[in-house]
Amino acid sequence: MPRLPHARFIPLALALGGAALSLLAVAIWPGFWSGLALLLTGGLAALGLRDLFHPTHAVLRNYPIAAHLRFILESIRPEMRQYFFEDEKHGTPFSRDKRAVVYQRAKMQLDKRPFGTQYDVYADGFEWLQHSMAAKPPVHEAPRVIIGGPDCAKPYESSLLNISAMSFGSLSANAIKALNKGARDGGFAHDTGEGGLSPHHREHGGDLIWEIGSGYFSARNPDGSFSPELFAQVAANDQVKMVELKLSQGAKPGHGGVLPGAKVTAEIALTRGVPIGEDCVSPPSHSAFSTPVEMMRFIAEMRRLSGGKPAGFKLCIGHRWEFLAICKAMLETGITPDFIVVDGAEGGTGAAPLEFMDHIGMPMREGLDFVHNALIGVGLRNRVKIGASGKIASGFDMARAMALGADWCNAARGFMFALGCIQSLSCHTDRCPTGVATQDPTRSRALLVPDKATRVRQFHAATLEALGDMVAAAGLDHPSQLQPEHFMRRVAGQDVRSFAQLFPRMEPGALLLGTDDPRFREAWALADAHSFAPRRLALMSA
Repeated sequence: MPRLPHARFIPLALALGGAALSLLAVAIWPGFWSGLALLLTGGLAALGLRDLFHPTHAVLRNYPIAAHLRFILESIRPEMRQYFFEDEKHGTPFSRDKRAVVYQRAKMQLDKRPFGTQYDVYADGFEWLQHSMAAKPPVHEAPRVIIGGPDCAKPYESSLLNISAMSFGSLSANAIKALNKGARDGGFAHDTGEGGLSPHHREHGGDLIWEIGSGYFSARNPDGSFSPELFAQVAANDQVKMVELKLSQGAKPGHGGVLPGAKVTAEIALTRGVPIGEDCVSPPSHSAFSTPVEMMRFIAEMRRLSGGKPAGFKLCIGHRWEFLAICKAMLETGITPDFIVVDGAEGGTGAAPLEFMDHIGMPMREGLDFVHNALIGVGLRNRVKIGASGKIASGFDMARAMALGADWCNAARGFMFALGCIQSLSCHTDRCPTGVATQDPTRSRALLVPDKATRVRQFHAATLEALGDMVAAAGLDHPSQLQPEHFMRRVAGQDVRSFAQLFPRMEPGALLLGTDDPRFREAWALADAHSFAPRRLALMSA
């Protein structure tokens, strides 16, 4: 059948013809219906003419009116995929099944599944926890971990699951209030994120981990430098249980950030200590220190200024020699952080450039294993507690991280789901449909603080209960007893290996004695306590 020439202009021709007929009808039979027809056809005709002569858009110029159908379908593609085409186990960033179990536990609904697993247990990458024939009755008293090294005057007895760093500004005021009230009611901690300690963090009195980023928000001088006086004033708050230096985050390690001046409201300006309406900049690196040794002294100063509260740092592992340089600085200065939080490249609650989100930073499990072994290798693991964050949303996620060396876990998106987040992937648009990640008061009003705080508390309790059940099934008494040999992974086909084989442990003090471990040998030689640059470059610049 011959192709109709210029068929792409048929919608425009129909609209123009309809508008002409409607105009004639209005002239002959004026009335409501003829006027309505003229309004609709005239509007389409005007749209089509605008498309036909659009100054930049080629698709609109070639397909006037009809091209808008493409844009409509494209705009609802994420929702169509999520609601109709996504299976239970393989949605991203979080699968439907993982989101559903958070919702169910947050609402205290039935969280069991029928008819067996939907995973292909013979597929490459499948992981499982080995159970024991001498399984124990589960103990549902929530375990705690004491964070604080020998130089810490006020150790903190922490839950094994806490709220990971999410700033006021990224999250709405109501979301921050609900998270903190849930933390208070459930007896766990709430990390402020680098956006400063706001009145919303303080309203309900929950325990806080105050995170200090490169912008030094809530503790900065007018020029953006660190203010010891302001830091000491804020850190003295009884709610602040630990202080955390942020070096990098999983979503965009090595990348600074700018909150545009239009979004710097009076409330955010007060919290962060920046001028209203001016761009709020987080530099890629810190100005308070420039070498590993200086960083250790800065952490010691944070601990002193806070009155002896636990002080540590958070990072996503990048160059291995840089973290080993920090380890050498610990040895040289005798200063150790009370804790280190290892974030993973799979983490992230806000917006980040695609290249950073997809291809920069070490995944959490490899990073956690590296940090754990490095501290063992320099004989300092007993002085430093390790937290892990990066797609933690279930008891299995926690158990796996603790087997690889974590003393506790932090969750961000898991708690966002507990607040009602539906993974609409609109966090960066200020149009969050559930009022979680927005500063629009007409949207955030939908998030009812008392109701969501209860869900936050219930999700936390149910997840720890699930962890306790798994630990007991493995024949153990406490999550701290989880080891790499308890977990298995199908590597390929019939090749099944334990985590002990995949993540071999370093002998205590091995780095000090000299090691042939390829993960550490070259990086240890490059590490310099007085420079973040590799030793050969540092020597050349000197």
